[in-house]
Amino acid sequence: MTQMTPMKQLTRNQSLVLDALLQAEAPLSAYTILDRLRDEGFRAPLQVYRALDKLLDLGLVHRLESISAFVACAHPHQGCCAHGLTAFTICEACGKVTEFHDHLIEERLGAFARDHQFRPGKATIEVRGHCAGCA
Repeated sequence: MTQMTPMKQLTRNQSLVLDALLQAEAPLSAYTILDRLRDEGFRAPLQVYRALDKLLDLGLVHRLESISAFVACAHPHQGCCAHGLTAFTICEACGKVTEFHDHLIEERLGAFARDHQFRPGKATIEVRGHCAGCA
């Protein structure tokens, strides 16, 4: 199933990678995505990385730097990730990831950047701990 984005139609590989992330219950590494898509003809990590790069550019997925994994954007059509600040809570016990946006944090980071004459490009906040179910 090929999905539509505001910019263009996704390629088959991009659509398969996005679908794998949408169906996952936890973040996936590129190699886990590759393993899940081998039956779809994926043979090399480069196929996954190329699809992920485009999906990242389109704001449809996020990379969680601290765990070297990817998640589908929780609200890809709201444009909230386009402004540069995305935040996540990551449960260290079960791996549950919750994406959120907080305008107060964004305003404070923006004020800090202005006060220090810093031009931020992208900001990702990853808060690690334990979710309510694991606490």
